[in-house]
Amino acid sequence: MTEQNTITGAVPADGTAQAEAFAADPLAANPFAAPEVPAAPKDRRKLFAALRWTAAVLVFGAVGTGVAYGVTQPERTDIPGLSTKADGRWVYPALTKPTLPPGAALPFAKDNEDGIHYAGLTQLLLPPPAGSTPDSTLKLEKDEVVTADNFLTEYEDAAREGLKTDFADEGLRQIVGRGWTTPDGTRTRVYLLRFHSSGFADTFKGCNLNMQLKGTRTIVDVDWTKAKSGQSTPSLTGVSLYAESNPVGDEQAKVGCIRSGDVVAVVLQTRKGEVATVPFHQTVILQNQLLG
Repeated sequence: MTEQNTITGAVPADGTAQAEAFAADPLAANPFAAPEVPAAPKDRRKLFAALRWTAAVLVFGAVGTGVAYGVTQPERTDIPGLSTKADGRWVYPALTKPTLPPGAALPFAKDNEDGIHYAGLTQLLLPPPAGSTPDSTLKLEKDEVVTADNFLTEYEDAAREGLKTDFADEGLRQIVGRGWTTPDGTRTRVYLLRFHSSGFADTFKGCNLNMQLKGTRTIVDVDWTKAKSGQSTPSLTGVSLYAESNPVGDEQAKVGCIRSGDVVAVVLQTRKGEVATVPFHQTVILQNQLLG
């Protein structure tokens, strides 16, 4: 979606006004307002932006980081679980950097250590892989916005009310989503939840080992743990992967949780039989890369 680039006032420290507004509707209190961008001298903005993006590209392309732009194509890449051409990875479009408001810093830059994402949130959503079809069951509003209620349909009935209350208390600003189905029958849904700060995002209880996804009980993804063993992957900090515990029935579910500053990404994959390991890991790694 295209967010407004107008700069709004900062959130009060005590969050009282937002809490009252969110209690009525977690996404009603100006959810599309862009985060406040710190002022920077006009003659230095372009230089700083260029330097930051250059540094980001170098980091993503470095050997051993575990996250390289090459994973969008089915080529050999030194990242967990993705080692050879014939490993079943999907072909994703080339990833593109988001458009930032003038003077805005990249997340986790020295002048943005809290990891605030100033780009429009849909620019940070992973694009679908080649050969996939849009998921018509995913309920999206205009510009891929997902309402809190529609997002919460992914969870057990007993968990929804508590999570909705948490959204009001934990500073949820916006949810966007994207979904697709690949020819092998894998259904993927990617949700990005933007909060007022990383502190609020870190309190989100809907993506961890104890999450109550609908019809699913999860355990740590053993394949992910094994794949990372002995590899240096500093850029995967904040990434956790889970798999449905046995018995899984006719369809298996796997979940990727990414905590990146003020944004939490929830990556869900389901497939009859079982979810393939490599494209699941690939999808989570690429989504993490887009979040910076």
